[in-house]
Order: sequence, then C-alpha cells, then structure tokens
Amino acid sequence: MFPLNDTEPNRYIRFPYMVVAIIVLNTLVLGYEIFLLLQGDEIYMVFIHRFGVIPAALLSQQGAGALSVITQMFIHAGPLHLFGNMLGLWVYGRRVEDACGPWRFLLFYLTAGAIAEIVYNLARANSDIPGIGASGAIYGVMGAYLILYPGGRIRTLIFLWFVPIVPKIRAYWLILYFFALQLLPAADTLLNDTHYGIAHWAHLGGFIGSLAIFFFLRPDAFHRYRNDMAL
Repeated sequence: MFPLNDTEPNRYIRFPYMVVAIIVLNTLVLGYEIFLLLQGDEIYMVFIHRFGVIPAALLSQQGAGALSVITQMFIHAGPLHLFGNMLGLWVYGRRVEDACGPWRFLLFYLTAGAIAEIVYNLARANSDIPGIGASGAIYGVMGAYLILYPGGRIRTLIFLWFVPIVPKIRAYWLILYFFALQLLPAADTLLNDTHYGIAHWAHLGGFIGSLAIFFFLRPDAFHRYRNDMAL
C-alpha cells in the first residue's frame, strides 16, 4: 500500500509551508551527500558516521554526540529512501501542520524525531551501525494524524493482481497497519539482536513521540479536540 494524499481540507492555512521547507531541506542534504559520494566512499562515510546516530558512539559522546539525534533526521541513504519518507511527510504532515501552525509543527517534528531516536538508542545500545533518516519523525507525524484525525480519508495506491486501484482508506486502518508491521521485527531485534536495514524501534519511538502533539497544537485546535473528545 502506498498512501498518496490526505483528502480532507485544512482549517487554518492553505499551504503547508513548513512541510515543504522540510522536504526541500532534506532534498538539498541528499544532493550534498551525492556530492560527497562522488568525492569518494571514505569521505561520504566520515560524514555519515559524524552526523548519523551510532548508539555506541552517542553513549560514549563521540561524533556529533546528542546533536546527531537531530542531524540524522535530514540524512538519507538514497533517493528512494528520501522519497518514501517525504511522501509520508506530505501525506500526513499537511493537516498536522495546520493544527499546529508552521513553527509549532517544526518543533513537534524535531521532538518526535528525537524521541524516536532515544527509543532506538535504548533498544540498540551496543550497535555501531549509523542510523539515518527521517522515518522516526515521520512516524511521529503519522501518530499525531491518528490522534487528531482518526477518521481522515487517505487516498492510497493498492495493487490487486497487478491492477492498480486508489481507494480512500480511513486513517486508523492505514496507520495502525503500518504500526503493526513494526512489532514483530522490533521484538526480533530486541530479543535476538537481529539486524534489519529498517530502524523499527525508531518507528515505534516515533509513535511514542506523537503523544507530544498536545504541547504544540494551536489553542483553538486543542480546545476543539478536547470538546470533541468530551462528546
């Protein structure tokens, strides 16, 4: 399943300025990564080890230290990695930004991403493999969307016997599906020290971080959410 876009209208802002700014910044950083890679693998790997999250290095205060929890959100392993994360940001981030406002949304995005990486580091404390990518923050945005708009309709590309269809799926079904996909690999990682190319614990950490959304909502959006819950 490939979520394509949220079909519901915004209430406060017509254009998601901060979502677009984050997408542009991530794209520029990937361009810089490609430039470094053209200079040689060694130069590129120095960059990744310095600004990616390496749990063992973070705990020993090496590399970028705690700052790497933020810097790694803007580094990706290639165009497909970037596209998948930025598509998720575009699909779910537009209405979450609308509920927060651009700058509050940025703070939420960074907070959710940081919490995701803290959870990842706790689960992989002895790992010396760099963790990069915005997926933890994206899952935080997905979780916030689920909290705020559980009944939202997401236009989703699905292939049935190679035939593409694009139904509108309720957010709670779609997001909980992606949440469920993380559980078994995350348990396998923790119990058997299995290495996956995907940071499942960062994704689960992003869902935990999504609970911080209440600290970043516009006052009007918060009161409306509280009143709706009271009904």
